[in-house]
Amino acid sequence: MQSIPLDQLHRDLGAKMVPFAGYDMPVQYPAGIIKEHLHTREAAGLFDVSHMGQVIISGADATAALEALLPVDLQALPEQSQVYALLTNDAGGVRDDLIITRWGPERFFLVINAACKEQDLSYLRERLPNLAIEVLESQALLALQGPQARAVIASLAPAATGLTFMQGCETRIAGASATITCSGYTGEDGFEISVTAADAAAVAEALLANDQVQAVGLGARDSLRLEAGLCLYGHELDMETTPVEAALMWSISRERRVDGARAGGFPGAEKIFEQAAAGATRKRVGLKVAGKRPVREGQSVLDSSGQAVGRVTSACYAPSLGQPVAMAFVEISHAALDTELAVDVRGKALPVTVSKMPFIPQRYHRG
Repeated sequence: MQSIPLDQLHRDLGAKMVPFAGYDMPVQYPAGIIKEHLHTREAAGLFDVSHMGQVIISGADATAALEALLPVDLQALPEQSQVYALLTNDAGGVRDDLIITRWGPERFFLVINAACKEQDLSYLRERLPNLAIEVLESQALLALQGPQARAVIASLAPAATGLTFMQGCETRIAGASATITCSGYTGEDGFEISVTAADAAAVAEALLANDQVQAVGLGARDSLRLEAGLCLYGHELDMETTPVEAALMWSISRERRVDGARAGGFPGAEKIFEQAAAGATRKRVGLKVAGKRPVREGQSVLDSSGQAVGRVTSACYAPSLGQPVAMAFVEISHAALDTELAVDVRGKALPVTVSKMPFIPQRYHRG
């Protein structure tokens, strides 16, 4: 099991450490998951996401080479801006979902999922033999999220306060060189901060010195992203799930769609376009659960006759709503909003209702 750069700081803060994607990670602190979750919604939470892969890809024609692997319009992406992208396979499934930032004309910064890191790097090296692929092994990654995040960042990195959602800059924070982007995984305004491992503790301590900031672990990170309707790789996304089924067709840039100026050209494009035209047989939906009893990942979703019509992929108690929620894939005939279904919880049919996502409004700072 690998340690992240702030391992000792987490232990000093009383974190409960658990194995996750090959790393020892803080799942919660003494305050507990619900309080950490609500503090992030009300003030600012600090997350250590240093287990994520940080990669620089650069070289002649890097834009075109990456567009051959990803269904996004990188040609139109301005410098110091970023985009959410899916790394698709030949069957139209998803290898990984990631964030790409353009730092130069042919220089891109990728943040990839920890569980997919090695397979992604192997794939990228195989498919991009003429480009430089630099893995930032000595970098830490922190996420400051919540309605007070912008005020907190203003005191330590004033240059970042002008950023709007999906923009970034190279600056200094608490005396350390950093790249800061206006993005995150909670549905709140916030920032992701990449600094060297050597500087990580000083930066984290400077942020935590602000009364508005509280350390938050993986437990609340999961409930926050679920309330925000955001996918988690290995749950809502995998090699067999297409962007159509996952309700992520919005992530395929207009230029790369079937009627776009640079249509297709990425793995699985024809299969994705065929499915989009014909309609998928299943769809990712949100579920609100009646009562207080939670459902669990892997449990069957049932129709009114008790027949299985889907499967829960993520579930939790939503502290912001005061009730359990879930995401699931269900047959398209049962995916309409307000459809009444049930989840098989140890042989008992627990009522659920198909709900609009996100479950709570997203509050990204769009300027």
